[in-house]
Amino acid sequence: MGQASSAPASEVPAPKKKLGIKTGKPICCCCPDTKKARDECVVFKGEEDPDCKKLIEAHKMCLRDEGFDVK
Repeated sequence: MGQASSAPASEVPAPKKKLGIKTGKPICCCCPDTKKARDECVVFKGEEDPDCKKLIEAHKMCLRDEGFDVK
């Protein structure tokens, strides 16, 4: 029977999460007010509703202000 190698496995560092420049939070936790309004509108009216489109853009703008690259 052979012996298993006892060399330690190389550890791969976890990718660093980008944090917002104003709040220091990850993208999922930034802009909770615009996120909530956007989500509620999309659920009840749909993504193509003109009001929802405005809320989607407002949320994107908030994320951009935090330093995230949002298309």
